[in-house]
Amino acid sequence: GIDSFNPLDPTVHSAAMGGVTCVGTGPGSANVLGGTFFAVKTTGKRVDDMVVKNPVAMKIAFGENPKVNYGDKDKMPGSRMAIAGMLREELYQACQYEEKKKRGNINPGEEDFRMECWIPVLHREIPLKAHVHRADDILTAIRIAKEFDLDMTLDHCTEGHLIADEIAESGFPAIVGPDLTSRSKIEVKNMSFKTAGVLERAGVKTAIMTDHPVSLIQYLPLCAGLSVKQGLSMEGGLRAVTLHAAEICGTADRVGSLEPGKDADIAIFSGNPMEVFTRTLYTIIDGNITFQNASYSQPAGQQVL
Repeated sequence: GIDSFNPLDPTVHSAAMGGVTCVGTGPGSANVLGGTFFAVKTTGKRVDDMVVKNPVAMKIAFGENPKVNYGDKDKMPGSRMAIAGMLREELYQACQYEEKKKRGNINPGEEDFRMECWIPVLHREIPLKAHVHRADDILTAIRIAKEFDLDMTLDHCTEGHLIADEIAESGFPAIVGPDLTSRSKIEVKNMSFKTAGVLERAGVKTAIMTDHPVSLIQYLPLCAGLSVKQGLSMEGGLRAVTLHAAEICGTADRVGSLEPGKDADIAIFSGNPMEVFTRTLYTIIDGNITFQNASYSQPAGQQVL
C-alpha cells in the first residue's frame, strides 16, 4: 500500500522521463497474499497528494516465488498445491467473516482488519491481482477466482500465448511482462514478446508492464513496441500502455486517454513512442510540465499546448 511508497525514489522521475504519468504499484510476489496495490502519479513529494485510486487490487502470487521463498525454509507453502490450498483457506475465512458482518454479529470496534481488506475483493469492487507465469498457474488462478466469484487480473501471464483461448473464455484481462529481461526462472522459459499479440487476437484485454526494476519503467513504450514487432497491433500496443492499462486498474475515469473531464496527463514525443530512437519531449501531469527534454529546441513561434 501507500505506506511503503517512496515518492523521492529516482524511479518516479525516470517514469516521468519516459512519458509514464501514472503507475499501478504495490507489494511483490514472495507471499501467497501480498497486500493491496494502488495507482499513483509520477510527480510529487507526498504520496497522499499523488494517489489516483487506493486500493486498485489485492495482490496474490502463484508459482516459484512463494514456493521457493518458503519451501527453502522448510515452511508452507513448499508446493503449488499448498499455495492453492492456503489461498482457498484465506478466501473461505474472508467469506465467513463477511457473512458474520452482514448478519450483524461483529460489533463496532471488534473488526478484524486482516479480514476487512478482503471486503472490497468479495464485493468485486477491486480484483485479485494474480502473479502467474506458467500455464497451469494461470489456470489454477482462474479456477479459484471462479470458485469464489471474484474479479481478477492475470499479471505476467508469461505462458498466456499457450492457453489464449482459455484465458479469453475466463473473461479476465492480462497484464503481460516483463519480457525485456532474462529467463531467470524455470517458469519463464517460454517467455516471448509474442504473448500480447496472441492474447489480443484471442479477444483478451491486454496491458503491458515492466515490473520495474526487472525492466526499467522508462522503457515501457519500448516494451510495447517490441510486442508490436512480434504481432501485437499498433493500436493494441498504444492501448496496452494507456487506456487498457487504466481500464484494468480501474482508473480510466481519470487517466488513460485524452478526453474532456479527465486529468490533463499528456506525454509529447518526437515520434512514435514505441520506437527506440523516439525521445520524450514533454511530460505533463495534472496540467503541469513535470519533464522537459533539455536537448529539444522548440521551433520559434510554436506553443506546447
